[in-house]
Amino acid sequence: MLEKMQGIVMKTQDYGETHKIVTIFSYQAGKISAIARGAKKPKSRMAAVTQPFIYGDFFVYLNSGLSTIQQGSVIDSFRHVREDIIKTAYASYIVELTDKLTDSHSPDHYIFDQLYRTMNWIAEYDEADIPIMMYELKLFKKGGFAPTVDRCVNCGGKEGPFAFSISEGGLLCSACMNNDPKSAILTGNMARLFYVFSEVGLERVGTISVKPENKKLLRDIMDAYYDQYGGYYLKSKRFLKQLDKLR
Repeated sequence: MLEKMQGIVMKTQDYGETHKIVTIFSYQAGKISAIARGAKKPKSRMAAVTQPFIYGDFFVYLNSGLSTIQQGSVIDSFRHVREDIIKTAYASYIVELTDKLTDSHSPDHYIFDQLYRTMNWIAEYDEADIPIMMYELKLFKKGGFAPTVDRCVNCGGKEGPFAFSISEGGLLCSACMNNDPKSAILTGNMARLFYVFSEVGLERVGTISVKPENKKLLRDIMDAYYDQYGGYYLKSKRFLKQLDKLR
């Protein structure tokens, strides 16, 4: 059946001499893989719309296995992302993480919306660390391994101060911190930030101000948590870390 859908190109793979297999995260059908015939030809109408990060309209013959893209048109090329190596690295990471943590042919309108908004943020602003962490936590929930960030994971208490425990899978209150001597103490409103990042959509956020040392702690916790529970190796994550060292 021929279906019209809007989606973001997540990745492409050469197929034969002239074709591509394109993975699209779409609003209507979720993640699909489809062949784009002739897309490797420079003069092909499919060449422009089958580049990574393209947000476009697609007409697709949907199948349970490999679908076929009949035609497509560009809605947003995310040119500012594609022309900047740092922005490209950020976008590559969130797209690869989405690919790993979503099932094929399983639409999720909220995740799609948050991915699109995060891509727009990356395109518009130089600092994208916080929006990316917000999106990550929503994907962790989608993947079934989100940390407990609204209460103590051990006793259910909601009174701080809190620490974050990788091994326990979330927040520990002061009475339960001894359960994990390696837990990271969260100062001030940092525990609240985890909850906000997890539950609030990017559309409800204006400017985001977090002290650099707190941002680094949040990032370190997120990385360690994913390494413990995520289960997928991410090439884009390694590249991001290499860029951070260079900066």
